[in-house]
Amino acid sequence: MTSIVSAISPTPTNGSRAAHQGGILEGANPAHYDSKNPIIVFIIQAGIIIVFCRLLQYPLSKIRQPTVIAEIIGGILLGPSVLGRIPGFSDAVFPKESIPTLSLAANLGLVLFLFLVGLEVDLRLLLKNWKISLSVGAAGMALPFGLGCAVAYGLYHEFREDEGLVPISFGTYMLFVGVAMAITAFPVLCRILTELKLLGTEVGLVVLSAGVGNDVVGWILLALCVALVNAGSGIVALYVLLTCIAYILFLVYAVRPVFLRILRKSGSIQNGPTQSMVALTILLCLSSAFFTGIIGVHPIFGAFLVGLICPHDGGFAIKLTEKIEDLVAVFFLPLYFALSGLSTNIGLLNSGITWAYVVAVIVIAFVGKFVGGTIAARLCKMVWRESFTVGVLMSCKGLVELIVLNIGLQARILSTRTFTIFVVMALVTTFATTPLTTAFYPPWYQKKLAAWKRGEIDWDGNPLSQDTQSIDSDPVATDKHDASDVRKLLVYLRLESLPSVFTFISLLGSEKPAGSVPLVHPSKVVADAEGDHDATWPLITKRPLQVHGLRMLKLTERLSSVMKDTEIEAVSTKDPVVNSFHSFGQLNNLATSGDVEIVPEGSYAHTLAHSAAEHDADMVLLPWSESGSLSETTNTTVEHSRERMLENGPHTLFLASFLNQAPCHAAVFVNNNITSPARREQEPLSPMKSRHSLRSTHGVSSMPLAPRAHHIFFPFFGGVDDRTALRFVLRLARKPNVTATIVFMDVEQSSEAGVADAVRTQTNASGKNGAVNLTATAPSSMEQDKSFFVAMKDSLPSELEARVVFDIVSTTQPLHDTFQRAQSEVGQAPKSNGDLIVLARNRESRIDFKSESYRLLSTVGQTSHPGSEVSQVLGDVAHVFIATAVKASLLVIQAKKD
Repeated sequence: MTSIVSAISPTPTNGSRAAHQGGILEGANPAHYDSKNPIIVFIIQAGIIIVFCRLLQYPLSKIRQPTVIAEIIGGILLGPSVLGRIPGFSDAVFPKESIPTLSLAANLGLVLFLFLVGLEVDLRLLLKNWKISLSVGAAGMALPFGLGCAVAYGLYHEFREDEGLVPISFGTYMLFVGVAMAITAFPVLCRILTELKLLGTEVGLVVLSAGVGNDVVGWILLALCVALVNAGSGIVALYVLLTCIAYILFLVYAVRPVFLRILRKSGSIQNGPTQSMVALTILLCLSSAFFTGIIGVHPIFGAFLVGLICPHDGGFAIKLTEKIEDLVAVFFLPLYFALSGLSTNIGLLNSGITWAYVVAVIVIAFVGKFVGGTIAARLCKMVWRESFTVGVLMSCKGLVELIVLNIGLQARILSTRTFTIFVVMALVTTFATTPLTTAFYPPWYQKKLAAWKRGEIDWDGNPLSQDTQSIDSDPVATDKHDASDVRKLLVYLRLESLPSVFTFISLLGSEKPAGSVPLVHPSKVVADAEGDHDATWPLITKRPLQVHGLRMLKLTERLSSVMKDTEIEAVSTKDPVVNSFHSFGQLNNLATSGDVEIVPEGSYAHTLAHSAAEHDADMVLLPWSESGSLSETTNTTVEHSRERMLENGPHTLFLASFLNQAPCHAAVFVNNNITSPARREQEPLSPMKSRHSLRSTHGVSSMPLAPRAHHIFFPFFGGVDDRTALRFVLRLARKPNVTATIVFMDVEQSSEAGVADAVRTQTNASGKNGAVNLTATAPSSMEQDKSFFVAMKDSLPSELEARVVFDIVSTTQPLHDTFQRAQSEVGQAPKSNGDLIVLARNRESRIDFKSESYRLLSTVGQTSHPGSEVSQVLGDVAHVFIATAVKASLLVIQAKKD
């Protein structure tokens, strides 16, 4: 028995003992590299690289530098140039035994990234603008290629004795250096164009078209160079080249048609790629990379080709990119640039001749691209500053240059010293692209150039239109213009606000097309003597309201976001919000148009103001965010509470910034069930009740409201904003289903509101929100406001007399009495379609509401004080109405600034 127990005893001998399984609990060092379990060290390396690059990206993004700059600098800092000089750092964090594992992951990410680059390249753009693309692209490659061949002679003879080089001919070396000088970083170029809002300009179109051709030709030349290096003889290199050409033709004429047929059959083009189609596409990418790798060309070339043959129809390329890009950009690419940094050693630039070549390579790389692109653009009849901008943008190198250099380093064309020289060149040229572009082509110059090309001004900026001068010089015409109706409306479209915005805009449209007549079937039309058959169609005798919708989407770091901006026309055509807006306009006799803009959140206000000026809008309608965020919330689990609406979030800052620069009238709409009666509160769940046991109202149809009535309450306090708001209320009251109560709040001189003879005091001079706090005005202004109110009352059209009531109320507590009157006016008809309170922003009010506002807010337990962002943006009166949850929607109007 003892022998049996000892035989099965788990006590092993020293020679056959299993490895420790307790890890650090048994004293194991997790940073020690184990070839049988490399994942632990790999996780440590990946974590350090990602954190390091993200920390560098934050400050660099503030000066509008692309992410690749942070990744390049991060790789250099982690390498032997900086941290690698610390004794033991490289051996502990990046031991030589672990580099193959890190390299494998990085190169897999590189293959996927080049596939995404191919997806981003839209060859349709190249075909549409082939003339200017050919001229600018050819000149932008030929000159730097020639200068690169010249400097290659010196580099070849100066550094050919460096360690790690293979014996290659000068011709092959010259070809590689020429390609490295001539190539342009297309992905980084797209990002810079998007951030600077140049994609829609002539400069953006030229650079983008030339960049596509430059990218394709550059990768082909690079594949040829690698084939020449890997081939043992010239005849083998020829075979490699012919095989590569045959493979390209096979992909285009054999694989692509079958691939498109499978995508259409699965519905992936119309509805986005399914999981099976994503798997098929990735397999195509890896298979193509495998083939180009085994024939002597780098695997990334095969991945790039598969990206090129993927369709852009239906947004397929964009949707496929969205599914892959985050993992590649956040995880894989930083690993690749860290490897580049480990191969970069600034310490090798230790002699005068070496630094002379550093300067020469930087100058030649920039001057060759700049001069070639500038001359070609000038020959295409672009002005000089446009041409300079094209030259600067074409000199952008970025991560594509790093990929080319790493291929040269792996192929042992470049030594570590020459590799470092070219890395410094890529870093300098990429870093300089954004500031130089902004200097040559600032926004003010873009506006001036656009006006000059339209013939509105001469080259010195003097207006050429006589009509504008005659209107401005005629005060009567100016008064008519100021008092004119709202004929052009710009709407900021948000997904969460569409129903309420549609209901509000419908109040501005007519009931039916003016002059419409019943239609007659074409077969029963009796032609008149002249044979005119058009008499039976509706005759539009009155021009409908023109409404332009602008939907703004956030420009992110993602490649798909940039791709959407490059294909903005297709995105706008298929955007569901814009299409819903078009359908709404057709049903309500409105002339609608819509656009999608993809911009950084910080540029939302400027983009909206620019669009208003471009479309000559009379008013801009901005919905208040129910979530307090600029992002479009579609998550139904998010509670849009009253407190959330009053938070000082990004949306409040956006509104403040826009109102400060609005080129026309502006109206902020705060919805409170204007589309339907207030909904019944959902019964809470309990242990005895679940969502399945409770009767659900989801899917139950609601009866149409009869009548579809709206009641408007407008308190008139005086000032420019109030006068504009009063005119707009009368405009809304033209609708037969709208009634209105307009009350002039006649504040007595002794009131605590503080009416005194003083000048207005402008606050917040920093321009953060543009709010103006006016505590007083002269009595003459009071009389003017009252005279204006009486004049509008006396001139009320007869058809509005039964539905509009004017009233004058003397008060010493204007805000309190306004609040009490509003409660008695709105929310009294349970089956109405929602009531509306119209308020002026009161930038020039003679009344100080702060003390009253503080007391009213305290009664509802509102902690935000009257000086908060909401009060400064919408005014104290609006803040009180929102915080007290009055049973009506709000419309806060700001008049056009003089």
